Amino acid sequence: MYIIIVGAGNVGSYLAKRLLEDKHVVVVVERDAMRCKELAKEMDALIINGDGCDPKSLEDAGANRADVIAAVTGEDEDNLIICQLAKEKFGTKRTVARVNDSRNERTFNELGVDVPVNANAIIAKIIEEEVSFADFVTLMTFKRGKLAIVRVDLAEDSPVINKAVKDLSLPHDAVLVSIIRGDKVIIPKGDTVLESRDDVIALTTIENEKQLLEFLVGRI
Repeated sequence: MYIIIVGAGNVGSYLAKRLLEDKHVVVVVERDAMRCKELAKEMDALIINGDGCDPKSLEDAGANRADVIAAVTGEDEDNLIICQLAKEKFGTKRTVARVNDSRNERTFNELGVDVPVNANAIIAKIIEEEVSFADFVTLMTFKRGKLAIVRVDLAEDSPVINKAVKDLSLPHDAVLVSIIRGDKVIIPKGDTVLESRDDVIALTTIENEKQLLEFLVGRI
């Protein structure tokens, strides 16, 4: 995919490196000229010294052909403007925005950002799951609150233990994304067999969360 990242702080630079490792075409837009020079030495990507809120900078980055534009600056106002420019001026298929202030997440959803990522909320949820005994934790929601990424712990009495993924009749609009087994991350395939104590990461619609929990855990 052709991906534009606006903002080259710790989040943006890490994201760019990961996407390059996965063989995506990455363009980074960053205001700080010195930071641009540093990045040019660190990664094999087009680095543009410019303001992502300026349509010219996005145009120079190839926004008219980008599959995804990710605005990950430290300013929510800038991230929102960048995503709106991407959608309205360049017709970008997918926009992702970092939400620095959790109070702004609803605004991002309402104004059409496809995936607003509230990093603080995700970190809080991870901490919450580590100190709780809950079977089911919602890690994040997106697509204007209609979809959720959830984590389900499979206990020994789970009805899906020792079953292959291909044999599971998952609830409508639910899909298994990954399985965390000890220190391993497994991408589930048809012949992948679920085991006790697996942590299952799944994508589901909000209204089907309870059905998914009942299916995987056997109780609500």
